[in-house]
Formats: sequence, structure tokens, C-alpha cells
Amino acid sequence: MNTSWFLGANTAEGFFSRFDQLHPGIRIRKNVIIKGGPGCGKSTFMKTLRGCAEALGADTESYLCSSDPASLDGLFIPALGLAFVDGTAPHADAPK
Repeated sequence: MNTSWFLGANTAEGFFSRFDQLHPGIRIRKNVIIKGGPGCGKSTFMKTLRGCAEALGADTESYLCSSDPASLDGLFIPALGLAFVDGTAPHADAPK
């Protein structure tokens, strides 16, 4: 089953992010940060991974882009404890 969430929102005061709350811990054992320019395939890559995981019967959590919900800002595969996130602005994530 795929569930979808927003970890950020565009507000009157600018972009509001909760990506800081998505970091390695008990549920997430590995967090892969994907960096690249607009249109280079970050979201498509995560959508492809989601399709592969679901084809194998794994549940997934998709983190939707607040400015384009058809685009992914992140993906989490709970069975693997593996997360992928877009590391470019405005939701820039960086290694800790």
C-alpha cells in the first residue's frame, strides 16, 4: 500500500518545511539525499523505485511536492528502513 504525505507547504510567509523531522532514527535506517537541478530526474527516479518496491509487495510512503503534487520530494520504504529525499532548495536536506 502506498500512503502519501506533504512534508512542506507553500504559505503566505514562504515555504514551510518539516523535512528536518525526516532523518535516520528508529524507522529510517538509511536516508539517501538526492541532489540535482530541476528536471534531471530526481522525482522520476523515486517514482520508479516506488513502483519496484510495490511490485515486490512492499508498502511505501510518498512525500509529495507542495507546488506540484504529481512530483515526489521523498520516498520511504518501511520494510527496508530506506528513505530517499530531494536535497535541493527549498527543502534542502544535507548530511548530518
